[in-house]
Parts: sequence; structure tokens; C-alpha cells
Amino acid sequence: MIRPALPYLLAAVLAGLGVYGILARRHAVLVLIGVELVLGAAGLLLVTVAQTGAGGDPGAAVLTLFVITIAAAEVVLALAIFLALFRARGHVDLHAELDDRAEGEVGGRA
Repeated sequence: MIRPALPYLLAAVLAGLGVYGILARRHAVLVLIGVELVLGAAGLLLVTVAQTGAGGDPGAAVLTLFVITIAAAEVVLALAIFLALFRARGHVDLHAELDDRAEGEVGGRA
């Protein structure tokens, strides 16, 4: 058996950093890193619960595999969206206003 205090503390720190990254950052890729930190904290918490649990239920380990799979799919989809956003706008700043462009322009550049 492991002592759960350190993994719980690490999961809390990862989740806190992830939430800060989601709420305080303007760049879309940095927000994505924040989301990944939160998902990593959730995976660590699930593995810790599975390891320290007395019942020996493999449900937490299976759920951890689902979290890892969803995180990988989320990264691929988000990076594809960010690439399309960068090609259309020229930046991936989430707080910038959408500018009106003429219909003949491709990619927003003259």
C-alpha cells in the first residue's frame, strides 16, 4: 500500500495549475495545456484511488484508460481547430475580437 497524501497533493497542485491556465490565459494552446493538466490530475487521482482502495475494484484503472484516451482525442481535435483558427485569423488569441473581412480575401491577408 502506498501513502495517499503525496499523490493527492500532487493531483491538487496539477488541478490548481490547470484551472489557473484555463482561466487566466489568452492563448488557445496554453488553455489546452491547462485542460491537459486537469485531465492528468484526474488520471492521477483515479490511479491513486485504485491503488489505495481496499476493495481491489479494477473500475478506477479502466476509467483511467478512458481518461487517457479521451485526452489524446481531445488534443488532436483541439490542435486541428487551432490550426484552422490560426490560418483564418493569423493568431489564436481567444480574447481578440473577430474582425470583418472582405469576401475576396483568403486567410485574411492581402
